[in-house]
Amino acid sequence: MSVTTCFADRLMERVRTFGPLCVGIDPHPSMFPELFGKPSAGAIAVWADGIIEAAASQVACIKPQAAFFEAWGSPGMAALEHVCKTAHNAGLIVLLDAKRGDIGSTAQGYADAYLGENAVVANDALTVNPFMGLETLDPFINTAKDNGRGVIVLTRTSNPGASDFQEKEIDGEPLYMRLAKSLHDRTELLMGQKEDWSGLMMVIGATAPSEARQIREAAPKNVFLVPGYGAQGAGADQAVSGFLPGKDGTLEGGVVNASRSVNFPQAAQTAGTADAWQAGIREAIARAQDDLNKATRRGN
Repeated sequence: MSVTTCFADRLMERVRTFGPLCVGIDPHPSMFPELFGKPSAGAIAVWADGIIEAAASQVACIKPQAAFFEAWGSPGMAALEHVCKTAHNAGLIVLLDAKRGDIGSTAQGYADAYLGENAVVANDALTVNPFMGLETLDPFINTAKDNGRGVIVLTRTSNPGASDFQEKEIDGEPLYMRLAKSLHDRTELLMGQKEDWSGLMMVIGATAPSEARQIREAAPKNVFLVPGYGAQGAGADQAVSGFLPGKDGTLEGGVVNASRSVNFPQAAQTAGTADAWQAGIREAIARAQDDLNKATRRGN
């Protein structure tokens, strides 16, 4: 995948056009619709193609969850490659949720595989885990910078167990805040050419709105990837709590992921035809999109 503009500029341009909704691609085997037959690598590729078709020209980006493809071995990885290419061909930005993180040459191997010029599973940005230290982020950031891509750092996640470590205080400050502040210099490396936003994104859960506002004060240039909206219980206002007023007053500065609520809405799950299934997906996407767009406008 060859790109000519930096990631932050591409992402913010599309978010301003379509709103902050990011459509997850999470083919849970236990929730896979009967209409597509038994779950398999080939079946999830067909299923994902239908969701991408529904999302194209409607939202800014999609977020495939790599785990649900890796589970099928090499056919699953081929399906993931196919999904990323299909999404790019449809004009969508692809945020790959793979949560990689390692040191030295191993980290560079991951970076080349997903963010490099000749990456097989080509995407626009990759989620990474900073637990092993800031040095582990550098291969990803440098490779992203060289290839017009982004990096998404787990910072304050949406799961209940996030408090086990992320809220532990070090010298009177929670770990998630120390991490956010420590990313300042690296944030500058992925700044947009047109936008005052960085392609060094942060994962900030919608289930932690007060923490999101706190992190935003320390990280005014980082675009947030916000999980936890919808099926995990957070509402639209919570999801955009870390956003800032843009030039027209509308809140911006992040994308909000919805997966199960738009992958498996009831109308789609009970559909008897492909057309009826896709109509259910389109309706769920439109509902989430309208909900989030109203929340961003309430902030002005």
